Amino acid sequence: MNATDTRTIADWHAHVYFDAVTRDAAWQLRQVIEARFASELQSGALRLGRFHERPVGPHPMWSFQLGFGAGLLTPMLAWLALNHGALDVFMHPNTGDALVDHRDSAVWIGRSHVLVLDRLIA
Repeated sequence: MNATDTRTIADWHAHVYFDAVTRDAAWQLRQVIEARFASELQSGALRLGRFHERPVGPHPMWSFQLGFGAGLLTPMLAWLALNHGALDVFMHPNTGDALVDHRDSAVWIGRSHVLVLDRLIA
């Protein structure tokens, strides 16, 4: 196996999954993230994506996205691992190869879900 240089990672995404039943819990978690990581949001180190109440892209559930660089990887992974509650979180690097990033290089917190990977194939 050839090791891939981690310098190919531009940044990271974490997608918090929810549905109609867990929507309020997801919104509450989003508000906690906004308060807990306010300085990172203000500086641009953390980007908070839209609150999608429908599946988007390869994601089979409703979700909202967090975008961050390598400097926040460990803090975000640790915080989400301990604070995700009943919600599931899908985290992946962005290397420029979306299929590999989502299929082969992902990390799940909570339960894993089957992605709609054909949406990543051109």
